[in-house]
Amino acid sequence: MYRIFYTKQAQKDAKKIQGSGLKTNVVRLLELLKNDPFQVPPPYEKLVGDLTGAYSRRINIKHRLVYQVYKKESAVKVIRMWTHYE
Repeated sequence: MYRIFYTKQAQKDAKKIQGSGLKTNVVRLLELLKNDPFQVPPPYEKLVGDLTGAYSRRINIKHRLVYQVYKKESAVKVIRMWTHYE
């Protein structure tokens, strides 16, 4: 089991998620990350550029859940829960 913690930006994004109707998708993804952040399906994408070392999973066609994994600490840091294209 992995412990999940959130950046301030992810906490702000959570408020947007509440009003968008995407909460079920996000909760499902967070449960998956708690158990195994590398589980497939659903597929994940290794990010590059400013987000090198982070991973992304689709919430829907536009929005992504972006996270980093700390294996030694058995922790997952959720960076964004909205679009990562902004």
